[in-house]
Amino acid sequence: MDNEKKTDVAPEEKVDTAEQAPEETEKAERPEPDESEEIGKKEKKHLKKKISELEAKLQSAEAEAAKYKAELCEKDDKYLRLLAEFDNYKKRTAKEAESRYSAAYEDAVEALLPVFDNIERAAEYASDESSKSGLMLIISNFKDILSKMGVEQFGEPGDEFDPAIHNAAMHVEDENLGENVLAGVFLKGYKKGDKIIRHATVKVAN
Repeated sequence: MDNEKKTDVAPEEKVDTAEQAPEETEKAERPEPDESEEIGKKEKKHLKKKISELEAKLQSAEAEAAKYKAELCEKDDKYLRLLAEFDNYKKRTAKEAESRYSAAYEDAVEALLPVFDNIERAAEYASDESSKSGLMLIISNFKDILSKMGVEQFGEPGDEFDPAIHNAAMHVEDENLGENVLAGVFLKGYKKGDKIIRHATVKVAN
């Protein structure tokens, strides 16, 4: 009978062991909390914070750069305007200086013309050839000097009358002359380029 009891008990114990085995296996397979996963979450959170800070700094830097760029553009614009004004000032000053020089130059030539007129008259009415030759030499030298200075003489009998360069002091009717021509010249005219230094004083025919 003892043997029969032992035989009956043994299978029951085996059954109990068999029922407990899956639970132990499940416990063994169940993962323990992962510390590295917790650390990873903290690092991600920290990185997100850093990224947000960097983005904010970047936006601030971009805004500051845009401000400096606008200021630079404004300064460049002021510099260009100042440069243009200075260039205009230089041109205007050079033109004024040239104008002053030209005016002084013309005044000096004009002041000498009456002297030259008298020399020409003296040569025209000289009584002896030696005096006339000497005066003609002076006249020739004076004309050479004026030519080198770019000054031209104008106003010859027979030229067409031009009110822009001639002063009509007298008008005559002469069948031997054409219409609106110079019948005579009282004073020769002088010019430098397009600038009239002295108008010619003339007698106009017809």
